Amino acid sequence: MKKTLLSGMRPTGPMHLGHLLGALANWTQLQEKYDCYYMVADWHALMSEYADPSAMPDCIHEMVADWIASGVDPKKAVIFRQSDVKEHLELYMILSLIVPLPWLERCPTYKEQLREVKGRDLTTYGFLGYPVLQAADIILYKAAAVPIGIDQVPHLELTREIVRRFNGMYKEIFPEPEALLTKVPKLLGADRRKMSKSYKNFIALGETPDVIGKKVLSMITDPERIKLSDKGHPDICNVFSYYKVFKPDMEGEVKDWCENAKLGCIDCKKRLSEALAEYLKPFCKKRQDLLKDRGYIDKILKQGAEKASSVTSKTIGEVYKAMGIR
Repeated sequence: MKKTLLSGMRPTGPMHLGHLLGALANWTQLQEKYDCYYMVADWHALMSEYADPSAMPDCIHEMVADWIASGVDPKKAVIFRQSDVKEHLELYMILSLIVPLPWLERCPTYKEQLREVKGRDLTTYGFLGYPVLQAADIILYKAAAVPIGIDQVPHLELTREIVRRFNGMYKEIFPEPEALLTKVPKLLGADRRKMSKSYKNFIALGETPDVIGKKVLSMITDPERIKLSDKGHPDICNVFSYYKVFKPDMEGEVKDWCENAKLGCIDCKKRLSEALAEYLKPFCKKRQDLLKDRGYIDKILKQGAEKASSVTSKTIGEVYKAMGIR
């Protein structure tokens, strides 16, 4: 039997190249090996977007279209909206009763978000409890594996701690999920920080060639290469890192342009933007076709919620029985 896997994304804005490389390319491969549950994490999104969630319905449809356009198959994986499966909040409430406050306050991601995210008040009870809801999401399906990057390991370890605490207090019904560490190409945002919707430094998957061109032109290159005649250092250039991922056949040529001052940074960026537009062209065509039929995406989410609920209703029944409250 296949092991169960859960992953999800927050519908807080456009999907970008970082999502494509860091998650979606991996999701399409994992659906062949695992029973995959891919979740539209709208409750998680509300934890930061609570002041104005009006854009979320469109973001959800666009995100699911992006998933399918990238190769996630609704016939092979369960695609569902978190808020359509009521047991997520039920288990979240139960777990919140047994999680010590210091476990949440020391979470490195929580500290980072408070420090980096501007324009939103994240000093709320809900945002502090984000990892508890994340734990509920995972263990509701008794997921054996969670695909994550190395920076998310502390979050998963917190889930494992919560599992041990619940199993020790009541009955051992939850397995400890393992991290499925995925090696992905390093892709920074235009400003050399982590590519993020919060930082607005991304290139979206549905971007037009003109917009891609403008964003690529804003990218930071080798700070030591000021004049055309200056020889560059491609290994510290963000533009070169994109060539290595999206146009690997040109890696040697681009390196020569830079190291031997044969091509200026602006011309190099223009050629990269053309390569990115060409790379995304088939994806954008599929995406546009999917977005024309909103009913199709609604149907996928409805069917996914039904499949997910058939699993979570059994799990929450076990939880109530283990606790002796029903």
